[in-house]
Amino acid sequence: MASGGPSVASLWTEVNRCGQNGDYTRALKALSKILQETRDDVTALHCKVVCLVQSGSFKEALNVMNTHSKVLGSEVVFEKAYCEYRLNRVESSLKTIESAPEQTDKLKELYGQVLYRMERYSECRSVYTDLIRNSQDEYEEERKTNLAAVVAAMSQWEQTPMEDLGLSEVTYELCYNAACALIGQGQLTEALSKLQQAEELCRASLAEDSDMTEEDVESELAVIHSQMAYVMQLQGRTEEALQLYNQVIKLKPSDVGLLAVTANNIITINKDQNVFDSKRKVKLTSAEGVEYKLAKKQLQAIDFNKALLAMYTNQADQCRKLSSSLQSQNPSHPLPVLIQAAQLCREKQHGRAIELLQHFLDQNPESASAIKLTMAQLYLVQGHVTKACDVLRSIEEYQHKAGMVSALVTMYSHEEDIDGAIDVFKQAIEYYQAEQPGSAAHLALVREAANFKLKHGRKKEAVSDLEQLWKQNTKDVYTLAQLISAYSLVDTDKAKAFSKHLPSADAMSFNVDVDELENSHGATYVRKKAAKVVGENLPTEPGQAEVKKKKKKKRGKLPKNYDPKATPDPERWLPMRERSYYRGRKKGKKKEQVGKGTQGATGGALADLDASKIASSPPTSPRPSSGSTAAPSAGVVPPRQQKPSSSGGTRKKQASKKKKGGKGGWS
Repeated sequence: MASGGPSVASLWTEVNRCGQNGDYTRALKALSKILQETRDDVTALHCKVVCLVQSGSFKEALNVMNTHSKVLGSEVVFEKAYCEYRLNRVESSLKTIESAPEQTDKLKELYGQVLYRMERYSECRSVYTDLIRNSQDEYEEERKTNLAAVVAAMSQWEQTPMEDLGLSEVTYELCYNAACALIGQGQLTEALSKLQQAEELCRASLAEDSDMTEEDVESELAVIHSQMAYVMQLQGRTEEALQLYNQVIKLKPSDVGLLAVTANNIITINKDQNVFDSKRKVKLTSAEGVEYKLAKKQLQAIDFNKALLAMYTNQADQCRKLSSSLQSQNPSHPLPVLIQAAQLCREKQHGRAIELLQHFLDQNPESASAIKLTMAQLYLVQGHVTKACDVLRSIEEYQHKAGMVSALVTMYSHEEDIDGAIDVFKQAIEYYQAEQPGSAAHLALVREAANFKLKHGRKKEAVSDLEQLWKQNTKDVYTLAQLISAYSLVDTDKAKAFSKHLPSADAMSFNVDVDELENSHGATYVRKKAAKVVGENLPTEPGQAEVKKKKKKKRGKLPKNYDPKATPDPERWLPMRERSYYRGRKKGKKKEQVGKGTQGATGGALADLDASKIASSPPTSPRPSSGSTAAPSAGVVPPRQQKPSSSGGTRKKQASKKKKGGKGGWS
């Protein structure tokens, strides 16, 4: 040690004091002086690593540990794993933890965090369950919150059924995680109620802190509000959801993951509308560090939406580039291929789109449903209805669905392929006969099949369906009537046999008030009753007929210049141009009035300038104008005076109006 310098003991005292005060920068200076004296002091190196970690200098701390790995050994296993975790090197952090000679509680805590980041939720849940069971300290509430987050992630991303772990929702974090788990199970109403409860708990918790401003409270509530908006969006309340999303965006929260998810959800609401707003929002999804804040499925959804946005904004090359990249990252996922096919359809290349989908289908038969439905739609666009039917019938899991049966029957009927439509009914009925005999869906299909066959004259084939329906409900008179009608054309003996089951006429008679029935709203044809005559209009003698009053016809109005003695023009109904005596308009009537002088000069003005006429006529003095006479002419005519107003001044308003012409003096 240099003479005059502080002793090692005093430096350690300084380190201890700074550590207790949280002044890690001064502690590092003191430790540097200690290490100058004793370079390989394990305690000093360990303290230096801790100070660097507390200061957020994770790279520098990791360099110190790697440089002095032989000296430090297993003393800094936790610090090394933690630095790797904070630097997003989760694989390295996992190896460091697993290589530790002893699994301490703090290593297990970190192990759970690493497993959660790697989305190994089942193992993570086991770690936290063990920690909660075997430890009792002040961090128990944090462990329960982490365990609830793991359960919520499993519910959302793996669709794992929820388990009751006995976690009391006393904090807003626990309540929020419970709501996320309910969202994963599709219980949206319950999830929204939990989120509202979490908001109340958060406000109550933050109200106890006097240093918290209203902006700080709103920033803390941003994640809850964003999740509430997501639930509203799933419920179809898009306007309310969009309002909440925009409120979160305006707060500019520091969590880049929250901003990215909120912006992405706004883009999904905008769809192909308001694309300029979507282009601004999509920048928030590409912020630095987003990939470490979100789950893989969230990042995947954001990338898919970027490709769709490129398609909607007519950026074909960008759309193809993004979708190809997504396909290479997710080779078995159908959405990138569907985006490429949609882009080809926008370019009117339906044939290439079908080829692309067929190629993907050959390589990934497990994704057949979505691909085949799209192919059928493209075939319909091209007018190939039969090919579309063949593709739809090849989707085995949808063959018995009511919607699929309806679509196929409609398309076969359009192509006048009645046998094909009946075969579709037959396959669907056979499925329900084997899986759900007598169910409502089964009987509904049988009835629709019977009605379809009767409509197209296949009464012989409809008989078996009608008979099956009637056996299910022998009191169904309507089905029995249909059955007898069908048998009457096929087998009269059976028609007679079944007619015995019809109820008697007495049993079918009902006490019906005919007048009330005719006066009801549904009656179309009603007997007209004679109006009842009251008072003086009653006939005095029986049998006296009522005299109908005749309406007086109004006389038509005649023109004002109508002359009853004159013979009307027989061509008066024709337009003037089509009448025989029409000679067209007379042109050149005022031709002699056009002068050859200055522009705007009239014949009257030229006459005034004729010397021979001036000599013979007495001179006239100019008269005051009324202020609204002739239009402005050329400068030949002198300006006229304005008529004085009642106030003694000139009428400036009219004068200014006349000046707008700009060709001469005041008129």
